[in-house]
Amino acid sequence: MVTRTEKRRWPLLLLIIPFIATLLPFLYNSYQPELIGIPFFYWYQLLWTILGALVTGIVYWLKA
Repeated sequence: MVTRTEKRRWPLLLLIIPFIATLLPFLYNSYQPELIGIPFFYWYQLLWTILGALVTGIVYWLKA
């Protein structure tokens, strides 16, 4: 029999996505493309900060 907590463990894997996206610098170690004059390196990090907060909120909402 599968309990409720066992069913809800898969959303926790979503928390790995922002971690991996910022862990690998070769993905974002560049100046181009710019966004409103901001180099890619900076806005990519800021984007993942916001997305990480959203993913955390989703996981919390799913009560994983």
